Amino acid sequence: METSDVKRIIETLLFVTDQPLTLQIIKSILGSAAEGADIEQLIKEIGEDYTQRNSPMELRFIADGWQFSTKKEFVSWIRKLYREKTVLRLSTSALETLSIVAYKQPITRSEIEEIRGVEVTGVLETLLERKLVHIVGRKETLGRPLLYGTTTEFLRHFGLSHLSELPSLEELATQEEEDVVEITQVIGAEDEESQSAGAAPEEEKQDDVLKDEVQADEAPSDEVPADDAVPQESTPADSPDGSAEQQEPLSAEAPETSPEEKQEDNQ
Repeated sequence: METSDVKRIIETLLFVTDQPLTLQIIKSILGSAAEGADIEQLIKEIGEDYTQRNSPMELRFIADGWQFSTKKEFVSWIRKLYREKTVLRLSTSALETLSIVAYKQPITRSEIEEIRGVEVTGVLETLLERKLVHIVGRKETLGRPLLYGTTTEFLRHFGLSHLSELPSLEELATQEEEDVVEITQVIGAEDEESQSAGAAPEEEKQDDVLKDEVQADEAPSDEVPADDAVPQESTPADSPDGSAEQQEPLSAEAPETSPEEKQEDNQ
């Protein structure tokens, strides 16, 4: 069989499978047709072909095997097609338990409970049903408790080729510190924006008040200042020198006449 035909067969197998195909599985399917063909090189060429034509799909090495998957930018459209079927929902307790199993495997249920501080029987049953963990054996100790470990489905779900790609605990601790710093900076920036937004109206209000005061000072006034007031014209009294004299107010009662004035009047 020609190499080009073998390549198309491999591409077909990778397209229809719902699980990652290892090199051994592909060779076992091809059988004698794989003689003389470099299967791993052909798989690499298939992946390069999809990359060169900017396909929405890509060939990925996941869980010790190859599988086609859609690119991240098209996830939202796939979710609209399959609704909730594409979403694997896990509770916080399930994620915590799964993380402990991933980093401490193989591990017993009692050891998980010692780390978490709570009972995890129900959570382990959920993870077993989701095929994210499985029983890998028994611990050679009193009672021979079951040992749990992660599955190929775990690797496939999180897009890992193998467990060595898990970030180290030191990297997680550093990332957590960076996340805390970033969150703190974001909160601080939001507080500054809210404070500046609240102070802006007050500053604008003060500017408006000062502007009104300046306009009031610069505006022409109809009132004449006291120092420059024009004296009110009065009607001049008949006087020999023609000067104006202030007239005394008239009294309703006649002034009293003294005895001396009456005696002079009689004379």
